[in-house]
Formats: sequence, C-alpha cells, structure tokens
Amino acid sequence: MSGTFLSRKPQLLQGVYAMGFNRPSKIQENALPLMLAEPPQNLIAQSQSGTGKTAAFVLAMLSRVEPAERYPQCLCLSPTYELALQTGKVIEQMGRFHPELKLAYAVRGNKLERGQKIGEHIVIGTPGTVLDWCAKLKFIDPKKIKVFVLDEADVMIATQGHQDQSIRIQRMLPRNCQMLLFSATFEDSVWKFAQKVVPDPNIIKLKREEETLDTIKQYYVLCNNRDEKFQALCNLYGAITIAQAMIFCHTRKTASWLAAELSKEGHQVALLSGEMMVEQRAAVIERFREGKEKVLVTTNVCARGIDVEQVSVVINFDLPVDKDGNPDNETYLHRIGRTGRFGKRGLAVNMVDSKHSMDILNRIQEHFNKKIERLDTDDLDEIEKIAN
Repeated sequence: MSGTFLSRKPQLLQGVYAMGFNRPSKIQENALPLMLAEPPQNLIAQSQSGTGKTAAFVLAMLSRVEPAERYPQCLCLSPTYELALQTGKVIEQMGRFHPELKLAYAVRGNKLERGQKIGEHIVIGTPGTVLDWCAKLKFIDPKKIKVFVLDEADVMIATQGHQDQSIRIQRMLPRNCQMLLFSATFEDSVWKFAQKVVPDPNIIKLKREEETLDTIKQYYVLCNNRDEKFQALCNLYGAITIAQAMIFCHTRKTASWLAAELSKEGHQVALLSGEMMVEQRAAVIERFREGKEKVLVTTNVCARGIDVEQVSVVINFDLPVDKDGNPDNETYLHRIGRTGRFGKRGLAVNMVDSKHSMDILNRIQEHFNKKIERLDTDDLDEIEKIAN
C-alpha cells in the first residue's frame, strides 16, 4: 500500500507506521488504492467500525492536503460529536509528523467570531454545524474542498435533518471534489442516500459478519424476570471485570436503574445516556477508555462508534429489537462487534427473561447461523471457563 504514492509523503508514512499499521486490513487493502489514486476516485464502502476504515479515509484526506495553503481542504461529516472527536484523534495521530497540519471541529458549542474565515486544513463535524459554517456563517469556502468524507451514513440518516443537511453540503462542493461515503449497513434508504451524495462511485461491499462472529464466544442466560437478570449479572461480575465490559439496555430507564443497582452493590460503573449533555457523554467515554470505570452501562443510541480497545465482554441485558419488536440483527452485530475487534477474542452474554426474548434469541441465531450456548450463572466453574 505504501507504493509510489506515499513515498512522496514520508511524514505520512511515518505516521502510518507509528500507529502500528504494518499490514492493511481488508477494507484498507481494497479501498486505499482507489482513495489514493490519481485522478481522485469516488467511493461508497461498506465497513463496520473496527476494520481500520477511519485510518483509511484519514490517510486519503491527509494525502491531498497542501499544508502551505491556509484554508479548509478536507471536510469530514460525522453523525455525533463523539465520533467527530474520535476521528479527530486518528487525524492527530496519523498527522503527527506534519506539525503544520491543522484541524478544526465544527460541532455545536464551538463558537467562532462571525465573518472570519478559518485557516485549518481539515474540518470535521456534525452536519448541522458544518452546513452553518459553509452557508450561513461562511467560515468555510466549500468550493475549495478537495475531499469530502461522510462517515457512518446509516447512523447519519437515522437522525432527523442530517440527511438533508448532508445533501445540501454536498451540493456546494466543486465537481472534482473526491467523495467518500462509509456505512456499516446498506438498507435501501442508506443506499438511496449514498447515491445522491456520491456521483459515479466505486463500490466496495464487505461482509464482516462471518469474521466478527468467529472471534466472539456467545452465550445466553435463562432468567424469569428483571431481578433474576440482575442476580445473574452480579454472579458474572467478577469474571467480566478482568477486562472491560459494556452492558446494553433497551431503555434509558432500565439503564439508569441498572447502573444505580450495580453501584449499590459497590461496583464502579459508568452510565451513558441520551439525555446527557454532549460534554458529559464525552467525559464518561473518556473515563471508560482510560479504565477508570471497568463497566459501561448504555442504551443503543449512545453506543455507535465508541471505540474502546480493551472491551472484551458485551452483555445484552435486553436483546436488541426494532420498533416493531422484531430482532434487530444489525444492532446485535454492532453491539457484540465491540468485543472481537481487530481479531481479538471476545465474549457476548445475552440475558433472556421470557418466552418472547427466547424467541428473539432463536431468530438471531438463525439469522447468523451461529449457535449461542446456554450459560448457568449459578455454576462458578462455568463462569470461570468463559472468563478464560
């Protein structure tokens, strides 16, 4: 991958190796030659988080920046503040041998003086703020953008307004701007959106299901009610906190209740919930990432795109279902995919508390064609076994 292209940018190559990328992942192998080609190619790519796609598109952005030109040349849209910060971290790491390279965050609450133009080379932010910076406040001249990245398109279009804002931003960009769109899933709605945003695309669809599920041991625990689920969780607790764990709940209410109950038992847990302020959420994730809390209790919405490498256990306190109460296989994969990241071994435990949730679990097993084994949390030997 380093070939001729990166030899022209030795500082970039240094950054790539310093991050420990010696062998490219599947998405990098397929996408990088396209993204770095001359003339630039557009791309729609399917890839979950944990596959190295952020590093791939960051490399593409950095490769096109002319540091001497003091204006935004690359624009990256993220569905959430957290994801924007995370991508920013990758840019900083990869570009660290390029000290003159500057990065700005177009996120809610980042107030700039009206009428000024910004001098940073890369702008990363959420659609609403980016649109304001381009159109209303004119901090950015969209006509000078060379690379436009739209990350996690499936999450993007699930948020009211983001879809239209993204399309409006895209329409302001020059014809020769390179457009790169990434999404973990491609239902029809995502696909239609992708085609609106990316003209003449190269398309890469990667199935990571098989790979993901092969590195993760999956179990279920049979309970009769919420309290029994809590008891089972407490029995597991010692075994799961060797590394870090994420516990998923269906509602904010359950998540708050569970975090409070675990705290009463003397366990140190962090709670991530939708009604928190952006800054609060960022602080919770940072503490969890640093290992100050070993266990993060969260609802679905908050968990997209949280990259914490030490997570080795995911517990579905509630199984993921869509708004009609059917199994949400995509979310299941997304949740448990938090553990077997980058080919490491992971563990997923599903709590079943009714005939209905057993039915959901069976349908998830059928969908992925993978057996989920029963785990008896009253049997300490069994717990020992899964922990190793």
